[in-house]
Amino acid sequence: MKHSWITTLLLMFTSLSATAGSSEVIDADVSKRDDTYHFSVTIKHADTGWDHYANKWEIVGANGEVYGTRILHHPHVNEQPFTRSLAGVKIPANVHSVMIRSYDSVHGVGDKRFKIDLPK
Repeated sequence: MKHSWITTLLLMFTSLSATAGSSEVIDADVSKRDDTYHFSVTIKHADTGWDHYANKWEIVGANGEVYGTRILHHPHVNEQPFTRSLAGVKIPANVHSVMIRSYDSVHGVGDKRFKIDLPK
């Protein structure tokens, strides 16, 4: 089967775009401050620039409720993995652990979740 040069270029571009994959939370730390929590989350993603980058992470309860969202406003092409924090997160007292999920601008939510227990 013969491909035109345009088809070949499209296949190459598609494979390059796909190499960044989805974002992944690889580490997290949480501390309690009064009645709120402070999260530091480390994300890994092969950001390629503005067209494909890790663009947010969320703190989610078992029932799917989102307790906090950290928007990532720009690519981190030369800073991988990277850590960003979110303070002042209110979580009900009966919640003892949460999941952190990350997103990227192409794939949306990543496949892997990171579970973390909350300090008492």
